Amino acid sequence: MSKIAICPGSFDPVTLGHIDIIKRASKMFDKVIVAVLVNPGKKPSFSITERMELLREVTEELDKVEITSFNGLLAEYAKEKNAVAVVKGLRAVSDFEYEFQMALTNKKLNPELETIFLTTSAKYMYLSSSMVKQVASFGGDISDFVPACLYDKIYNRLKGEV
Repeated sequence: MSKIAICPGSFDPVTLGHIDIIKRASKMFDKVIVAVLVNPGKKPSFSITERMELLREVTEELDKVEITSFNGLLAEYAKEKNAVAVVKGLRAVSDFEYEFQMALTNKKLNPELETIFLTTSAKYMYLSSSMVKQVASFGGDISDFVPACLYDKIYNRLKGEV
């Protein structure tokens, strides 16, 4: 039986920090489902379809990675996909409190599901999609924050979006 993990997130937009976590997870599991989620509390800059396309482009060399989307409870989605783990990246202690709460909730809803926390690589500790949006919206250079192959697509969408 293969070990399947889910890397959930909004990925709006995908950053080098996201890619770092996805690549590392793909070394730990037989299959990694990168699941783009609908977050009703956020107004996305990119549609679900666009975010999936960006992720596919930047992960195309990773054979174990599948890009998809979902709506609803992660614990239920994990059951549907026979996933044994959720992989979440942590940048700082401030991320941990929220993610720990989510992990305990998912465990209550799906006792077979484990949550694996991967600390981000030091060079991406400050990086977030929100920060990328803010820098790009003011015309700043985001080349150190997003995959080079996606730079133009991301920058052109976000510049001037304040």
